[in-house]
Amino acid sequence: MTEQSSELPIPVIIDCDTGVDDALALLFAVRHPGLDVRAVTCVAGNTDVDGVVRNTLTVLEHAGAGDIPVARGAERPLIEPARSASHVHGQDGMGDLGLPAPTRRPVDVDAVTLLRREILASPRPVTLIPTAPLTNIALLLRTHPEVTRNIERIVFMGGAVTTGNATPVAEFNVWHDPEAAAVLLTAGVPITMYGLDVFTRVLVPAADVARLRASSEPRLRLAGELLAHRDPATSGDPTPTGGLGDAGAVCAVADPAGLTTERLPVEVSLAAGPSRGQTIVDRRPRHGESEIHDGIREQALVDVALDVDVERYVKLWLTTLEGP
Repeated sequence: MTEQSSELPIPVIIDCDTGVDDALALLFAVRHPGLDVRAVTCVAGNTDVDGVVRNTLTVLEHAGAGDIPVARGAERPLIEPARSASHVHGQDGMGDLGLPAPTRRPVDVDAVTLLRREILASPRPVTLIPTAPLTNIALLLRTHPEVTRNIERIVFMGGAVTTGNATPVAEFNVWHDPEAAAVLLTAGVPITMYGLDVFTRVLVPAADVARLRASSEPRLRLAGELLAHRDPATSGDPTPTGGLGDAGAVCAVADPAGLTTERLPVEVSLAAGPSRGQTIVDRRPRHGESEIHDGIREQALVDVALDVDVERYVKLWLTTLEGP
């Protein structure tokens, strides 16, 4: 990824399906001085879209984020029915922590309208950070293609080079709406894929999780409880570690030097069957028999995340949340 200017905050819009780790991403984004969160748009994914709106507003209130506009978006994928991840994120999408209902309300326009408005109104090109199924983004690109002239890049959490989680080969966000992901790849702007290959590696140590959970500060205590819910149960320690998940994609925008990427051809499998939703990343050094016999197909070139500086991003996230 290219270095971003440190002189002015980067204008960003987060498209999310909040979601435990989307919440961790929001808590970080609104406090990092190098990011200017212009809007947050909501889409069905981890839970239904109304639950996503509720969770997003709740997190922003806990973060003391001010009046960032939040909009309701697509309630189902372009073709498939909505399929939640309640077994991972809880019935309410936020770990079933029993959080109070937010006092704020979403804006009175839909997510695509808000995305278009904020992108075109920004004095600097916007970085989009989708941490959810890509339905809203696909609808935006197809309905208002003029927005690409003011999009710096899209850094999306989704896909995988190797192993999936929704299926053996497909990651949840892309699997949830493969057609939308395929549209994203045709956006005509620089794209970074922050996939499962790095997503699963950025873990907050148990001692830090415990410290956050014991805090008297509401946003820190919420962060600790969310991290505890994200415990991958791999450390053997009775005190839970916590995966940053989607928050790593936002860290990659704030500090791109912590991410190692390679520009590679990527396409999404749209066929029915076990490969549907797979992000097919071509890492071959040369073309093979398929291209020799059938011709070379045009594929999107994407900056694919292959490695991450775990300690760097954990420190960045913690210091941002716990700072003044």
